[in-house]
Amino acid sequence: MQEMILILDFGSQYTQLIARRVRELNVYCEIYPFSDFPKITESVKGIILSGSPFSIRGDDAPNPDLTNIKGKLPLLGVCYGAQFLAHNYGGSVEASNTREYGRANLSFVDGESQLFKDIPLGSQVWMSHADTITQLPHNSKVVASTNDVTNAGYEIEGESTYAIQFHPEVYHSSDGLQLVKNYVVGICGCIQDWTPDSFVDTTVAALKEKLGNDKVVLGLSGGVDSTVAGVLLHKAIGANLYCIFVDNGLLRKNEFESVLEQYKHLGLNVKGVNSKSRFYDELKGESDPETKRKIIGRVFIEVFDDESHLIEDVSWLAQGTIYPDIIESISVKGPSATIKSHHNVGGLPDYMKLKIVEPLSSLFKDEVRRVGAAMGLDQSLLGRHPFPGPGLAIRILGDITVEKVQILQEVDFIFIQGLKDAGLYDNVWQAGSILLPVQSVGVMGDERTYENAVALRAVESTDGMTADWCHLPYEFLAKVSNDIINKVKGINRVVYDISSKPPATIEWE
Repeated sequence: MQEMILILDFGSQYTQLIARRVRELNVYCEIYPFSDFPKITESVKGIILSGSPFSIRGDDAPNPDLTNIKGKLPLLGVCYGAQFLAHNYGGSVEASNTREYGRANLSFVDGESQLFKDIPLGSQVWMSHADTITQLPHNSKVVASTNDVTNAGYEIEGESTYAIQFHPEVYHSSDGLQLVKNYVVGICGCIQDWTPDSFVDTTVAALKEKLGNDKVVLGLSGGVDSTVAGVLLHKAIGANLYCIFVDNGLLRKNEFESVLEQYKHLGLNVKGVNSKSRFYDELKGESDPETKRKIIGRVFIEVFDDESHLIEDVSWLAQGTIYPDIIESISVKGPSATIKSHHNVGGLPDYMKLKIVEPLSSLFKDEVRRVGAAMGLDQSLLGRHPFPGPGLAIRILGDITVEKVQILQEVDFIFIQGLKDAGLYDNVWQAGSILLPVQSVGVMGDERTYENAVALRAVESTDGMTADWCHLPYEFLAKVSNDIINKVKGINRVVYDISSKPPATIEWE
């Protein structure tokens, strides 16, 4: 059984970064909300308590029962997790006189502490809390301090329980990865064998056992996730995999034809289905972004249901769902809220008798790419920018019409092709265009125009959980803007989105 680290999530924006750090060490980990922690099995080697936007002193503070964990398994409390341990096991947490936020340096490090092995005095750490630990829990000792925070790190003697009031998972903590390694490898004893190759082997074996001789229908999108999922499933069940690529009328320009051609070379059994009118009819007049997502999700399911009935004895619906989809769609009770629903996350309607299989649901986007590379997929496919499941529907703010889709397809084509021609495409994690429900005055020739505005969006990211806007050259933006306005009828203004995630999302809806 695959060894793992479990992360108990109290709603911190940094929780996913903890998971990323652990996985960088080739150790598998999973995130669970504090309100729904799983049964602890022998495969669990250690548990990390995350930070939180809540104060441990508040009436609504997350307060799970750790009776079956503390003292029995290695435990690491980070920020709120450290304060939780202090508050519940004999220590004290009080409001800090000043908010402890930003860079700090370790002024004391206990050289005997396993957690701080090879971490030098003066190492930079990142603080982010308004409360501070004023008294340690019973049988504890300080193992790290800063000039302002005496109890920056402590451990409980007689058990493998550790706590820190800073965030090792963010890049501002210069030796953060070393600290995570000290805990995951040194203290928990993980053997670091979770690699792309091992993932392929274990996943294919698990799929063979799970699916047997059953037939599976997979909805392909042309993106990295569904493609890698398709290749994994094909390795496991071969000809029993039936792939469907739906043209929902919300794809990029010429994407339906080009993707079908691309799939021919992968050995996958793919059927193209033109369902444009069906999606347009269902979306007519709808402007609410969440409702649009749900309509598209429902119609996808209906199309797959129709197509699956044409395949004799199909039992499973496969999806390219990845871990960020699940994280963003499932609310942690209390600390976090659902950001957006994803059309490929959740159960099926009662009328559809197919079971769901999601071979990538434990992976982040960059991990999916590494798995694809391990299986020999072409870099041109693996390097494709992510494209949202609902397609251009969530890049058109307001209601959906055929005319709006055609306008945005042309704008998007100019932008993406421009990035490729300028050698910038591979420097961008995701790029897209957004059609705004805004008209503005322009001048073309000697004539006044009153036409639409579009926003261009390009971000840098690793897994989509956080992102920063790309500093594209002004000369490039000027050329693209000029090309769009000159070549796309109905557009007279182009703006560039320079917001980061958080607080903004990558998509506008």
